[in-house]
Amino acid sequence: MESVFTNDAVVLGILIIVLALVFYTSQFETPFWKKFYTIFPPLLLCYFIPAILVWPFKLIGDDDSSLYYMSSRYLLPAALVLLCLNIDFKGLINLGPKALIMFITATFGIVLGGPVSILIINYLFPNLLNISPDELWRGMSTIAGSWIGGGANQTAMKEIYKVSDLVFSSMVVVDIIVANIWMAVLLYGAGITKKIDRWLKADSTAIEELREKLDNYRSSIEKIPSVTQLFILLGIAFGGVALSHAGSDIILPWMEMHKSTFQSMNLQSLVSGFFWIIVIATTLGLGLSFTRLRELEGVGASKWGTIFIYILVATIGMKMDFQEIFKNPGLFLLGGIWMLVHIISLLMVAKLIKAPFFFVAVGSQANVGGAASAPIVASAFSPSLSAVGVIMAVMGYAMGTYFAIVCAILMQAVSG
Repeated sequence: MESVFTNDAVVLGILIIVLALVFYTSQFETPFWKKFYTIFPPLLLCYFIPAILVWPFKLIGDDDSSLYYMSSRYLLPAALVLLCLNIDFKGLINLGPKALIMFITATFGIVLGGPVSILIINYLFPNLLNISPDELWRGMSTIAGSWIGGGANQTAMKEIYKVSDLVFSSMVVVDIIVANIWMAVLLYGAGITKKIDRWLKADSTAIEELREKLDNYRSSIEKIPSVTQLFILLGIAFGGVALSHAGSDIILPWMEMHKSTFQSMNLQSLVSGFFWIIVIATTLGLGLSFTRLRELEGVGASKWGTIFIYILVATIGMKMDFQEIFKNPGLFLLGGIWMLVHIISLLMVAKLIKAPFFFVAVGSQANVGGAASAPIVASAFSPSLSAVGVIMAVMGYAMGTYFAIVCAILMQAVSG
C-alpha cells in the first residue's frame, strides 16, 4: 500500500502541524497533559509521531522525500549559527573542569559499552541475535560513530567498515530508539535536577550564575522584532548556510585529493562535505558571538534555531523503520546494555567528583544526540544554556571518528 501523501510540500505541512500540536498541548496545565508529557517528552513525540505516520498508518512517505536533506543541509547549519550567537565563552570557562570531565566520561562510556554489551550478550544469550558476529561489530561501529559524534561520523564508519545497507538500517533504528529513550530520561531528570544534585552532593553555583547572567543579558536586549531585524536575523542564518556550503565546496576537492592519506590515518570524516558544513557553520556562529550581532538574541535568534532543529527532528523521525524492530528485537537488548554501561560510567564519575546533573545530561547528550539534541537537553534546564550543548556537541563531532574506531577495534576483538 502506497502512502497517501508523498508531495514534499504536503508532507512538510503535516510535519509542522504535528510539531505545533505537540508544543501547543505541552503548554496545558491540566493533570492529564502534565502527566502525559512527563512520560512522553515533546522531543520524543517529535521523532515518533512522524515515524508512526509513515508506518503503520502510511499517511506520509519517505521514499523519495528530500525533506531530510533540506533540513540537515540547510536548517541545521542555520540553527547552529543562531544558537552559537549567544555563547558566553568567559562564562563557559568559569563552569570549571567538571564539564569537560563529564563529556570525556560520556565518550569513554560509549567506547567501553560496545565490547561489554557484545560480551554479555554472547555469554548470557548466545543465540539471541540473527546476525553474524562479523556483521554485528561492523554495524555497531556506526552506532558508536553516531553516539560519540554524529551523522558525519556515523556515515564515515559505514564506509570504513563496509556495513551493508540492510544491517545499517537496523542499527539506525536501534540508535534512534535507544538514544531517545535515554533522552526522555534526561529530560525528566532536568525537571528534578535539584533532587539529583543533592544525591550527587553537587554544587551547581557556577551553572546558576551563568544561567542568571545569560537570562539577564537576554532580558536587557529582548524586544519585539521589526521586519528589518527579522530579515537581518535570517540573513545571518542563511548567509551562514551559504558560506558553509561554499567553504565545503572549496575544501572538499582538496581533501579528496588526499583521500588515501586520510584513510590511512582513519580520518575519513574529513572527506565528508557534511562534516565541513557543520564545522564552518559552528565556527561562524562562534565568531559572530564576539560581535554586536550577539544582540540578535534579543529578537529571537535561539528560538528560530530551536524551530529549525525540531523540523530536522521530525524529518529524522520519518526515516525510522519500526518494522526493523520485529526482525531482530535482540539488537535492542544489546543497545540497552550498551547505553547502561554509558549511564553507569557517568553516574559513578559524577558522584565521585560531585558534578551537577546538568553536566551529566549535556555531556551525555552531546555524545549520544549530537548537535540536533544536545542544545534541546541543555534548554530543558534553561533556554539560556543551549549554547553549552552546541559547544560540547561540536567537540563530539571532532572526536567521533577516532573514538568510534577504537570502539570498533575492541568490538572486533571480543567478537572472536
